[in-house]
Amino acid sequence: MIESRPVADPGDIEVGGLELVPHRELLSRSIDAWFPLSPGDRPRVEPDQAVVAGDPLADRLREPRTIVLPRSPGRHGPVEPGQPWSAGAGRRVREGETPPEGEILFRSGGRWRVAAGERFETLVAPFAGVVREVHRGIGIRVTADARGIAGTHVRAGPTSGRLQVVAAADAELRAPHVDVGAAGAIIVAGARMDAEALARARAVGIRGVIVAGLGIKERRDFMASERRGRAAVHGLPSFAVLVLDGAARRPISNAHMALFEALEGRPAAIVGRPPCLVVDDTGIELPLPDRDELRVRSGPLVGAEGRWAGLAGPRRFAAGLTVESAFVRFGDRPPIAVPIGDLERFV
Repeated sequence: MIESRPVADPGDIEVGGLELVPHRELLSRSIDAWFPLSPGDRPRVEPDQAVVAGDPLADRLREPRTIVLPRSPGRHGPVEPGQPWSAGAGRRVREGETPPEGEILFRSGGRWRVAAGERFETLVAPFAGVVREVHRGIGIRVTADARGIAGTHVRAGPTSGRLQVVAAADAELRAPHVDVGAAGAIIVAGARMDAEALARARAVGIRGVIVAGLGIKERRDFMASERRGRAAVHGLPSFAVLVLDGAARRPISNAHMALFEALEGRPAAIVGRPPCLVVDDTGIELPLPDRDELRVRSGPLVGAEGRWAGLAGPRRFAAGLTVESAFVRFGDRPPIAVPIGDLERFV
C-alpha cells in the first residue's frame, strides 16, 4: 500500500500540473439509455416514438424457457427467426392454463427452437425521451435532453421516484433505520447498506437506493433476493441500487452530495446503461465542484477531499516506491504529498 505523508517543508509549491490528475465525469448533459431485451420479450414502441415516464416500452418474459417444436410453426407462410409465436391456436390447454407465447429463435436438426413463457412483466420508461432504436430480443435505445449523475454500476432496475436524502455522506444505513415514510422514493443512503437493509427498503416500498459502495457479498445476496422475488406469482415493483464508487467503504463525495441535496424532492430515475441517476428537470441550476477540488480514491487517505496545492515531484513513500506526487491541502492543515495515481477530480 502506498501511504501519503506530510510535507516537512512545503517551500515553493508549484501551481501547474492539475491536468495530470485522473478526471471522472460527474454530470452529463444528455442521456442515451439502453434497455436490454431477451429473446421472447415483446417491444411495444417504435423508433422515433416519444415516450413519457411510465409509458410501456416492452413486455418481458418473467420465466423464459426454450421450447422445441415437433413441427414447423408456420402454417401460412415461411418462418423467420425473430417472428412472434403463440401456442394458443390448435393446442389443447387445461382449464385456467395460459398458452405460452414467445419468439422463434432458430432451426436445428429439423426442429424449431422457441423462447417462450406464460407470464410477462411490463418494462416502463423511467423518464421522458424519444425512442431511437428497437431491436427485438436485443434492446431499446431511448435518448433525452436530461441530466445524468454518473455512478459505476447499477443492480436491478430501471426505476423512478422522487429523490430523498436520508443519511449523511459517511453514514451506514441499517435496517432498523429504513423508514416506511420513504416509500415511493429513491433514497440517498450514505456510504453503505447491508443486504438486510436493502431487503427492508424494498419491502417498505422504496423504489431505489444510492450508496457510495456495495460489498461483493451484499451484491450477491441482493441479486439472489431479486431472482426469488421475480419468480413469485405476482412479481415485484421496480427497484434499483446505484453504486457511486465500488465495493470498498467510503463516504459519498462532496460533489455528489451537493447535487443530491439540490435535487431533493424532485423526480428522478435510475438506469443501468449508462449507470446513472437521470433528472428530467433541466431548468434547475446545479452546483459543480471547483476545478482544484480533489478526492483521494485509494491509499490510506481514501475518501478524503482537499484542494490542489501544486506538484511535489517524485517522492518515496512507505511502500518503498518512488512515484510522482502532488501537494494536497486538507482543510487548514499544511499540504500533504499524495501519489498522483491515488487522486481523482470531477469534471
